[in-house]
This record gives sequence, structure tokens and C-alpha cells, in this order.
Amino acid sequence: MRDLADYSRPLTDLFKQPQTKQDWEPYKLTPEQVEFFNENGYLAGIKLLDEEQIEVLKNGLNEVADPKHPLHYLFHEFHSNESTDPSKVLFHSLGHWRIHPAFHDVIWNPAFLMASSQLLGNTSVRFWHDQLFCKPARHGGNVAWHQDYSYWTRTVAMQHLTCWCGLDDANEENGCLHYIPGSHKWGLLEKPSLAGEMDGLKTMLNEDQLSAFDPVPVPLKAGYATFHHPLMVHGSFANSSLNSRRAFVLNVFADGTVSDTNEPLLDGVPVIPKGEKMGGKFFPLIFQAD
Repeated sequence: MRDLADYSRPLTDLFKQPQTKQDWEPYKLTPEQVEFFNENGYLAGIKLLDEEQIEVLKNGLNEVADPKHPLHYLFHEFHSNESTDPSKVLFHSLGHWRIHPAFHDVIWNPAFLMASSQLLGNTSVRFWHDQLFCKPARHGGNVAWHQDYSYWTRTVAMQHLTCWCGLDDANEENGCLHYIPGSHKWGLLEKPSLAGEMDGLKTMLNEDQLSAFDPVPVPLKAGYATFHHPLMVHGSFANSSLNSRRAFVLNVFADGTVSDTNEPLLDGVPVIPKGEKMGGKFFPLIFQAD
């Protein structure tokens, strides 16, 4: 039993690693895809996983979701139910990459790495943290409208990126992600309760923002991902369908990002003093842009 954060490289053969420049070519986004991301704040429909990889990750999720797992203490956060609605359930965690080899190795998925580097401006990429969001059938809870960076202001500069990938098919019935296109240009907004009232953020918007608040659903087949800007306003509605909606999230930032606090950046992680570059085993360099 070990903390997998000690290993800044893949531990299994689940994701084949490119060995040459040519090996990376199939994973590259087109200029049109990058332009769409820059204009709208998100890019959806990127295939990350095949069927075998999906099943391995599903099995891994079942293991790490057990509060009696012997490495449970390695989680940065673990909420069996983070929903503020007693009739709903929203499982949410951070830190499972430290516990299960499949969730550790998905960070080195070449399709994820290449897209991350391109969308961050063709830069080297460091890992920030992972998340699990699971909405059970019939009573899955919502994730309120929010911007990711409003929870991450303890790091600067703002050069972060989020990747959301489903382990189940996600649609409007079971609580797929919704975006407000263009909202990444609104600047930093107030921070709402992540699993609280769906529309709490709206009370913090001005008239122009409210008039432009036109949610776009992002249905995705299992194994497909969507990437979004750290200021993109997004959320997902409750799941009252007969199907579960399980997903993992990978958050990264451009190499050179620094700590803006003298407090721990994540629970259980040693302090990186304010002004110092983020690095070390908890924030490994996962892609070198050269």
C-alpha cells in the first residue's frame, strides 16, 4: 500500500505513451478547435478513453469510493454526499490519483496531455488536482453555476484548465454539464456554494451578464471529454433519470504558476510559500512542451 503521488510517471500499460514526435501527431487538436475554445471558453467531444479503459476506471471508482479503503486518508477531500438538498446525493472527492493506479495513470493519457498543452497556449503542463463527481440514478444532486478559478485564487497567475470526462453517457436527463458560452470573458465572479442552490451565482451577476445567461448542454458519450477555461461559468442539473452519471475531472495549470498563500494549497500537502513556483510530487510536470 503506497501513496502513488510518489511516482511522477505512468505505473501501468493502460495508456500507451508516445515515443516520438510523430507519435504525438494523432492527438493534436486542429487550429479550428483551439480557436473555438478561445472564443467560447470550452471545447467538447474529445475522445480520451476506450471501452477497456472506461471499465478499469469504473472498477477503480468503486474501490476508492469505499470510506473503509485502507488508503482513504490520502484524499484531499472526500464527500459521500456534498449536496445541500437532503433528498439528493452528490459524491465528490479530490485526491484519488494517490490511491488507485488507473486514476493515477489517466493523468498521463496522451490525448489529455496534448489537448491541455495546446489549450494553455502550447506550454508545459503541471497537474493541479483531480476530482470525482458521481450522481446516482433517481436522486443525483446538482452542481451549482460557478467558475473553477473562484475556488483556486490561492494560485497565480490564472493559467489553469479543467478537463471533465464521463464514465457513463451524460445527457440532459441524468445531469450533463452545461456551459454559458463566452462567460470566460466576464472576469472573476463571487464564489457560490458548489453543491448548493443551482442559481445562486445569478444573484451576483449584472444586467448584461444575466441577459447573456443562455446555458448550452454538453451531452457526451462515456469516454469523451470537454475542456474549459478557469473562468467559464458552468454547472450541472440534478439526475432524476434511471441512469447514473459518473465522471472524473483533471485540473492542470501552466508550468510557472506560483503559490499565493502561506497555507496548504490542498489538505495534506506541505505548504509552498507564497511567491514560490508550484512543483514537487503533488504538482508534477506531466507534459514538457519541446
